[in-house]
Amino acid sequence: MGHRRIQGELLGLGHQIGEGTIHRILTAAGLGPAPRQTSPTWRQFLTSQASGILACDFLHVNTAFLKRLYVFFVMEIETRRVHLLGLTSDPTGAWTTQQTRNLLMDLGERAGAFRFLIRDRDGTFSRLFDEVFTAAGVRVIKTPVRSPRANAFAERFVGTLRRACLDHLLIHGERHLRKVLTEYERHFNQHRAHQGRSLRPPLHAPGQVIDMTSRIHRRRTVTGLINEYRRDCKNNGVTPDHGGHP
Repeated sequence: MGHRRIQGELLGLGHQIGEGTIHRILTAAGLGPAPRQTSPTWRQFLTSQASGILACDFLHVNTAFLKRLYVFFVMEIETRRVHLLGLTSDPTGAWTTQQTRNLLMDLGERAGAFRFLIRDRDGTFSRLFDEVFTAAGVRVIKTPVRSPRANAFAERFVGTLRRACLDHLLIHGERHLRKVLTEYERHFNQHRAHQGRSLRPPLHAPGQVIDMTSRIHRRRTVTGLINEYRRDCKNNGVTPDHGGHP
């Protein structure tokens, strides 16, 4: 704050102090004028615009037969909801562009709520890729070269997926990987607790009432790697796994 701003804040608290007095007090304390910020920091931008930001990236998976597969995904920053759009051994620009078209169709009317897309400078993201989002009113923001932290939400999802799932499996092929990712996407969006969302999953329904008297059941998912615990409620749509105990 500048001297005048501080004077105004004090006046609102009932203290009438001259600007010169405030200046002398700050100078004696070694506090100079507040630095002028011409634009918000990257963290401030992400926080204030989270509801309208998408982030995308690729991750690679090596199969047991030494074949490399690439997975393309998009994340909604505000809710942390992830869309695993597809996997391929040859991620061309045309293939990636088609996946984005499919995403916008799946989002439907919700697509109009997004204003920014964060991506890196991978050559797979072609001019046509950007034009698909631009036509939908989404501005594409490219991260600086070799700056993974600028796309931190996507990078963190990749790390989470590897630590919780992929590092514990031998992937046989494309069909096997697709099955594993489908199960993990459901778990990540519908069940996994997220620190940035007060330990709620992305698709958590606000105001959901939980019957604390009902039994707890365990459900194994992602080929048995991950356990999910749920109440035996009629509305949760979960079939209990009677093969184990909570």
